[in-house]
Amino acid sequence: MTQYASLPDDQLHLLDRYWRAANYLSVGQIYLMDNPLLREPLKPEHIKPRLLGHWGTTPGLNFIYAHLNRAIRQHDLDMIYICGPGHGGPGMVANTWLEGSYSEIYPQVSQDAQGMKTLFRQFSFPGGIPSHAAPETPGSINEGGELGYSLSHAFGAVFDNPSLIAACVIGDGEAETGPLASSWFGIKFLNAARDGAVLPILHLNGYKIANPTILGRSSDEDLLHLFRGYGYEPLIVSGHEPEKMHRQMAQTLEQALERIRHYQQQARSGEAAEELPRWPMIIMRSPKGWTGPQTVDSKKVEDFWRAHQVPVSSCREDDGHRQILEEWMRSYQPEDLFDEQGRLRPELAALAPEGDKRMGATPWANGGRLRRELNTPAIADYAVDVTSPGETQAESTAALGAYLAGIFQRNRDNFRLFGPDETASNRLSKVFDVTSRTWQEPVKPYDEQLAADGRVMEILSEHQCQGWLEGYLLTGRHGLFNCYEAFIHIVDSMFNQHAKWLKVTRKLPWREPISSLNYLLSSHVWRQDHNGYSHQDPGFIDHVVNKKADIVRVYLPPDANTLLCVADHCLKTWDRINVIVAGKQPAPQWLNLEAAQQHCAAGMGIWHWAGTVAEGEEPDVVMACAGDVPTMETLAAVDLLRDYFPDLRIQVVNVVDLMALQTAEQHPHGLSDEAFDAIFTADKPVIFAFHGYPSLIHRLTYPRNNHGNFHVRGFMEEGTTTTPFDMTVMNELDRFHLAQEAIVRTSSLQGRADAVLDELAEKIAEHHRYVREHGEDLPEVRGWKWPSAQGDGGAPE
Repeated sequence: MTQYASLPDDQLHLLDRYWRAANYLSVGQIYLMDNPLLREPLKPEHIKPRLLGHWGTTPGLNFIYAHLNRAIRQHDLDMIYICGPGHGGPGMVANTWLEGSYSEIYPQVSQDAQGMKTLFRQFSFPGGIPSHAAPETPGSINEGGELGYSLSHAFGAVFDNPSLIAACVIGDGEAETGPLASSWFGIKFLNAARDGAVLPILHLNGYKIANPTILGRSSDEDLLHLFRGYGYEPLIVSGHEPEKMHRQMAQTLEQALERIRHYQQQARSGEAAEELPRWPMIIMRSPKGWTGPQTVDSKKVEDFWRAHQVPVSSCREDDGHRQILEEWMRSYQPEDLFDEQGRLRPELAALAPEGDKRMGATPWANGGRLRRELNTPAIADYAVDVTSPGETQAESTAALGAYLAGIFQRNRDNFRLFGPDETASNRLSKVFDVTSRTWQEPVKPYDEQLAADGRVMEILSEHQCQGWLEGYLLTGRHGLFNCYEAFIHIVDSMFNQHAKWLKVTRKLPWREPISSLNYLLSSHVWRQDHNGYSHQDPGFIDHVVNKKADIVRVYLPPDANTLLCVADHCLKTWDRINVIVAGKQPAPQWLNLEAAQQHCAAGMGIWHWAGTVAEGEEPDVVMACAGDVPTMETLAAVDLLRDYFPDLRIQVVNVVDLMALQTAEQHPHGLSDEAFDAIFTADKPVIFAFHGYPSLIHRLTYPRNNHGNFHVRGFMEEGTTTTPFDMTVMNELDRFHLAQEAIVRTSSLQGRADAVLDELAEKIAEHHRYVREHGEDLPEVRGWKWPSAQGDGGAPE
């Protein structure tokens, strides 16, 4: 084994002082609002009235940061620091202040005594900054509010970034989460020839908030077996005494970096590797609350869960606690770290990297600085030929798959497709004509579409797909996440965190815009008839619209050409979360490309070719729809109504941009009240067939003039393994129920439609008998087409 030189004593001493400076600043942020350099004894008024923060993990984070700084300078590395224990925010802030990147962004937090006072006062203080590693924190791409996503973000960051090393610190509490547990598999997708490297640093300090951690209590032998089984080369750093820990860490870090260089040089020189890389990782054991008070009120604190948050809790009120705090802070010898002006002493400041090499200033942590526009093909090359509405049948997502293949061809290192083993299932298989699935493990002769340089990322974990994509976007690239609609709920919380990140970054001018997070939800609720009730849930869009209007968009394209228009638009946007819901089954195609472009630009519109309202007339009823299956059932209901009541004035409205239903004050895409009334009328009944839960339409339209006349049909939590049409009947979204609803709600039909209502009820009963006898839908349902003579595929207004 290679022997690595020990850290010289003078360098060790400087490194230890730098670490002490970071620890001093971290404690000061948690406790102080004045007297930052302890130029006088601590008084109650120097202490914050509310003590908020997390000390326990912070000294370990500071220790690692200092050692990574040394490695960056020594080897001229491009490195990003991903802080998994996000509540160690004091450490991230302290280190970026020490290196100067914090004060460059926030000049009011200058690198002197006054700036130090501001630094301390703002932390977890009204009008200040959060206690965790947040968007406001330079160098951060990992929101610290929720644990579990750091390692997946790290892998996403290094895909197609060959020079980047993502040093990812993983807390032992975080390591117990489901998303983190599956993220160790990321090395199975890492291509040493074209990707960067992830250096996981598992920081074991033994305790969570009030309990021991599982891995913290595991033996070294068990940990080595565990991570070797995952495919890593685990390296252990363990101890309490700072000098020995510094020496261990320096040597171990050199060993890890040497292994990374070896694998990358081997892969990039074309030299054949005998086996897969066994990427290094570091397991660092250090005490929780390291260098803090050992006991408080005769109770154990350091190396115990009591160090997790605020170890000394009553410093304003209790003289004894305040004395403990002062002795603790003075133990770092601030006079040895900062000069009379409160500036970091020059010999310590020289330890930090310079310019963009600083981890707080690296462009990889501000991905908008690196973002290149996506090179997209013309959607006309992939459009479905529609000469008459409903005449053509096509798989909408198959058309999108061909378009995505074109994107892959034009963007060799700037776009990836992510999904949980569902790319082919969601009919995106055309992408495999130009790329393969990423796969670093051995390939069998009978395997298909697997390659080390593949650009389709498939792993059966929605958490990893989301985390990888977020890391990829946050470092400047573009992507799309495709998933079964029902199971996208698995990442509800991850969506929350990313939406919150985007909301905050909008107000930070130094954070450059990143590409939007784009979801394609297919295999949706109305065509999961074969998989059954467990696969039937359209509720993700309800969750999405809870977020700030300027962040979220929801699209329900009714056919292939509208899907192409929507996807092309979404992939060119930034700082958004776009949700597209589109079916994959063969379905009627309604609009030619020109009409689709106009319709999508408007967000919603009247389909005059489907209605019976003459120019200048008012409709008797509005038949509205959003979603591909609701659109088909609405048009089938209109076809019935036209036959039954030739004199009935029907206005057909299709909504493709769901947020356009809101008012202009509520959402940037919202229509004015005048425009909305022109489409839905101010006083006529509106029968709205909706893809999701009916309450969402009411929620979006409640301020509108005609909201009281909206009658919405959608998913009512009725589902099973059945036929496609039976799914709509079970939820009363089918053509027969929609026609009944229109008749009942239309005043001009009262008293003259009883026989029609009875006939429609018999149709429903006939369907019920037929489908249970024959196992398929009625022939008139399976064979229904929109009467071609009634339309020409022209653009709706």
